[in-house]
Amino acid sequence: MGFLLDKCRQMTNLSTVQIDILDKLSRSFPLVSDLSHAHLTVYAKVADKDEIVVIAQIEPNTSFSQYRPSILGTTVRTAEEPLVWRTMTTGEAIKGKREWAWGFMLLDMYTFAIYDHDGQIIASVSFETNSEELRIEGYDYLLETAYKLLLNVKLPIDTELYRPLSASDGIIITDKRSKIVFANTAASSIYKVLGVGKMVGHHIFDRQITMHITKETTVSQRPYEKEIEAGNLVLVQRNIPLMKNDQLVRTVIVVSDVTELKKKEKELLIKSAVIQEIHHRVKNNLQTIASLLRLQSRRTNSEEVKAALRESVNRILSISVVHEFLSQQDAEIIDVVEVAKNILDLVIQNMLEPDFTLETKFRGETIILPSEHASSLALVVNELIQNSIEHGFIGLKQGVIGLDITTNKDNYLIDLYDNGTGMPENFKPQASKSLGLQIVRTLIEDDLNGTFELYNDHGTHAKINIPRKVEGGNSR
Repeated sequence: MGFLLDKCRQMTNLSTVQIDILDKLSRSFPLVSDLSHAHLTVYAKVADKDEIVVIAQIEPNTSFSQYRPSILGTTVRTAEEPLVWRTMTTGEAIKGKREWAWGFMLLDMYTFAIYDHDGQIIASVSFETNSEELRIEGYDYLLETAYKLLLNVKLPIDTELYRPLSASDGIIITDKRSKIVFANTAASSIYKVLGVGKMVGHHIFDRQITMHITKETTVSQRPYEKEIEAGNLVLVQRNIPLMKNDQLVRTVIVVSDVTELKKKEKELLIKSAVIQEIHHRVKNNLQTIASLLRLQSRRTNSEEVKAALRESVNRILSISVVHEFLSQQDAEIIDVVEVAKNILDLVIQNMLEPDFTLETKFRGETIILPSEHASSLALVVNELIQNSIEHGFIGLKQGVIGLDITTNKDNYLIDLYDNGTGMPENFKPQASKSLGLQIVRTLIEDDLNGTFELYNDHGTHAKINIPRKVEGGNSR
């Protein structure tokens, strides 16, 4: 928390080490707030003044909290926060009341001290909640556990282990002998489905608790988190041990029911596999069509027909390249640069004269587009590369075809160029009846909502401008 660091440096006499301790502990504040179902506020003493400053303020995810304006960074006189100040000076844990909403409501307020490694008090934390509305049996024990968790956070902190809770998470607390001493309503409801009536008083490893478990695996290589299949449920269990002098004091166990999530994941995997297989078959079918057109080309003596069939083959294969990419990945998005490289290889194989040397250059940022837009851009790239090879290098034995991509906040700018002879002086792209250029203009303007320009500059440049609103992913 940068704010906590800045305020402590500016307004307190805390040392760099003490501020660092508070900063690292702050990453556990959301979990501590969720575990206690309480609004959490952390105070530090202002240097050379009879005041304290609010350095952290957290609202819980696990219970309803009345709206309150942020007091983060504000200072109050010590006399206005007597419980906080008393705890800060004596280390005493205190329970009291705080008036809320002009006498309309009284909240329970609990204050505890936060210590550095040498046992010096460096801050005071308050937990504010309405225990009558919470109606949690054994709340004092739960609150004490939340505070002990804060005291026993291992630094540097594992943010995944201490990540916040949700309102549906089950909370189980066991003592040093693994005996269950607390279970919230969500945990009881989860285990009730498994035929477990009362949890408190049993050991977490009792047969009654574990008899329905059929599979247990570590999640993402985290030794403290396991996925458990029990009955028809899939649960994720996170164990947070509380240690003192290297001895286990108690354990906080967070149980999340992820059954529906796992079902959705499985359905998505099946759907993804089916879609990938479809793309693979489409690719194969397109390549079969291209092969048939090649056979047809060999049967004709007309050079004009051969050229038309060759162009058709290249158009079909450019689309097949997109489907090839889609058949190899889960997401329905395509890296346009990779597609362009593959299309260039295909066109060179089909059109380039054996004695011609072609150099290719790709430069710039990657574009990730959804498959339907990638297909359109693939066809555009195919047509422009064909034009370069067919018309740009007449009378030459070598040449360069390049692709430059730049991005700004709103657009992708694509420059596909060659260093060939350029367009004839009297050639007007807008008026051209060329099928290839008509395809390019239609795809760019109608499918991609972009603009297209052809011009000479030491060869021919095709400049394409595509709005980024068509993107399906991110440029990087």
